[in-house]
Amino acid sequence: MASPVRIAPSILSADFSRLGAEIAALEKAGADMIHVDVMDGHFVPNITIGPPIVKALRPYAKIPFDVHLMVAPVDPYLEAFAEAGADGISVHPEAGPHIHRTLQVIRELGKKTGVVLDPGTPVDYLDSVLDLVDLVLIMTVNPGFGGQSFISSMLGKVEAAAERIAKSGRKIALEVDGGITPQTAKRAVSAGANLLVAGTAVFKGGQKNYAANIAALRG
Repeated sequence: MASPVRIAPSILSADFSRLGAEIAALEKAGADMIHVDVMDGHFVPNITIGPPIVKALRPYAKIPFDVHLMVAPVDPYLEAFAEAGADGISVHPEAGPHIHRTLQVIRELGKKTGVVLDPGTPVDYLDSVLDLVDLVLIMTVNPGFGGQSFISSMLGKVEAAAERIAKSGRKIALEVDGGITPQTAKRAVSAGANLLVAGTAVFKGGQKNYAANIAALRG
């Protein structure tokens, strides 16, 4: 039996003037985790939030914080985000000189590890680090902004990652992020994804619609 599809709303699309209330509402609406996009204006062309905001938001929900670090160099910030309340930390191979060591450090900090593959990053990167990861995140847009369109050609990469995870025999989440709607969610899940990041599709219509929006993404 296939594992249930989990939904991780991205707070990048939330109302930043009341993030605490937004996160509480997402948990109440049935979100499985909170996806926190951290951007530095260098590794990706946007700037979002840092560890103090994550720490301030942590008390507003009991569900895990899935922290996606789009910063370079990434290693100097791992401990700060771990201490701020991240439950899992996902990093890009391009964000530091030694992805294997970076993942080891995240493990040593007691957090779940994730590796992120951008549209231009080969899936072969997984072959040398799969034993160290709890989550594989396939980006179906180029990182840096919300509201982009789903890149359909990435579905082949999702399938290839799913095959590698199956062969590993380990319980590794396969997450997809970028342009997720009820329609593209079905395609991502069919390709093997079991965790979906969604921003616009979750937040449209305001808090009264969050539960229905999340349910629609589960299919």
